[in-house]
Amino acid sequence: MHMIETADYEADVVVIGFGSAGGCAAIEACDFGAEVLILEKQPEGTHCSNTRMSGGGFRSPDPGGDFESLKSYAKAMFSGDNLPHKLEGDQSEFADELAELWARYAPHNAAFMRGLDPGFQTVVSAGAAFPEFPGAERSGYACVRSTYTGKYDEDALTGRSKDTAKHGKQSGEAFHACMLTGIQSRNVPIHYGVAARDLILDESGAVIGVQAERGARRVIYRARRAVIIACGGYEYNVRMRKAFLDGPAVEGWAFYGSPANTGDGIRMALRIGAALSRVGSIAGRVICAVPERRLGLRIGLNTSGVGKPNEIVVDNHGRRYASERRITKDPSRYIFYKEALQFDTVTLTYPRIPSWMIFDSVMMRRGPIVSVAAAAYNGIDWGADNMNALRNGWILKGDTLEELARRIRGHSDNKGAMDTAALERSVETWNRYCAAGHDPDFEREPGTMGPVAEPPFYAIPLYPGGPNTKGGLRADAQRRVLDWEDRPIPRLYAVGEICSVFQFVYQGGGNLAEGIVYGRVAGRNAAEERPLSARKVREYSPQPPLHQGPVHSSDIGS
Repeated sequence: MHMIETADYEADVVVIGFGSAGGCAAIEACDFGAEVLILEKQPEGTHCSNTRMSGGGFRSPDPGGDFESLKSYAKAMFSGDNLPHKLEGDQSEFADELAELWARYAPHNAAFMRGLDPGFQTVVSAGAAFPEFPGAERSGYACVRSTYTGKYDEDALTGRSKDTAKHGKQSGEAFHACMLTGIQSRNVPIHYGVAARDLILDESGAVIGVQAERGARRVIYRARRAVIIACGGYEYNVRMRKAFLDGPAVEGWAFYGSPANTGDGIRMALRIGAALSRVGSIAGRVICAVPERRLGLRIGLNTSGVGKPNEIVVDNHGRRYASERRITKDPSRYIFYKEALQFDTVTLTYPRIPSWMIFDSVMMRRGPIVSVAAAAYNGIDWGADNMNALRNGWILKGDTLEELARRIRGHSDNKGAMDTAALERSVETWNRYCAAGHDPDFEREPGTMGPVAEPPFYAIPLYPGGPNTKGGLRADAQRRVLDWEDRPIPRLYAVGEICSVFQFVYQGGGNLAEGIVYGRVAGRNAAEERPLSARKVREYSPQPPLHQGPVHSSDIGS
């Protein structure tokens, strides 16, 4: 054992990770009187969180909506307890309190962000994505987009606001700039380039600090009140993907979020006895991936061209299996990955990993078939006209469908499975449906239909994946991290993608919104912990005592 007085730095609350969850938790803790310090693994000059890479959308229901309806809608998303067809809820123990907190906080999300920077604006972009859920009609549900320009246009989609001055920012860059303004105005220090490695416990099992690394140097941070873990999921951790994801977890999945998300918080908390919850849950669909790698894993790309005219998606054998629009439409785009994980128990294969986007020259000429903004964040030059991707071999080309099928069979991940006749039949049938204006197989929306008819023809492989994982640490509604007996680990909180509240279903804007709502919950709880004096530390805590003094929903203001 050693004494915590040897700490290099100390604060009341130490926050690990600077995305929406960590930033909002730090702001709330500061506003409740705590001295706060943020640790961010990435260097300042190259800091690129999932928040910055996002579309900047977040949920902010109408404050005039019906409170009970909003609670019901939130409970259905978080757990599904109030849906008659469900066998059981996904987190029944916490669903009511989570929904209560959401209904009190979420309608003030936009106002909270504007309070950080008066120049920040929001544009309403969507309502309730699950209109059949209880409370949807009267909840006043809304998703808004982040902007400093007063609009949300093509600049946000192509990422051209990434390097602009703050007043020209949109999308996730606008959200991050607003949050950073709030952090800086409160003089909350951010220690960039500092990787948290382990949690430090006192003799009673309470978390009282963080052991971290800045380059080769070991750095100790003492937390007088609490530690909040908000460092995201495990998208780029090979061992966790192999442990938690279904199917071929390394080669058969791809993510387009930040490669800095390597499950650090999960690993640290597991070492002191934290429990896990729904770890295999992600927000995802099927997306393109390129051979270039980060940390041994392929880079995924937000494949925005799926579900638009002049393309179809087929399995490894050349057969359509769903309406392509479901792959990119909210909310099905965040749960469609489950469709891709179909396992053939006869052949012992995953026939939809990869799937294949098949398109023609009309689509090829129309513009990029992936989000070039998301690609650029990861240093991928796809090309605005798709030509660079074609030259690099990321797009396969055939003058005929027969030639394209041959090229697909030659791809290492197809394993020779593509059936030329099946692919030709799928395209011919699709073109006939387009001429009739109706897709009787999967009821794709007529406005998204267009034939795959003009040669040459093209293909890209699609893998399960998307922006981020959602499962991880088990935490209660107060965002206290729990052990396997559901006892809170004292003075340890977690928030964001590492323990997402959306354990049943998800709609767009959820990650940033839960970062605001439950970041504030965690921040306030952490700030109101009783400060501890220097204590002896140890590595593990097999039986931590119960945590004291949670925030109750009735105490929460706007």
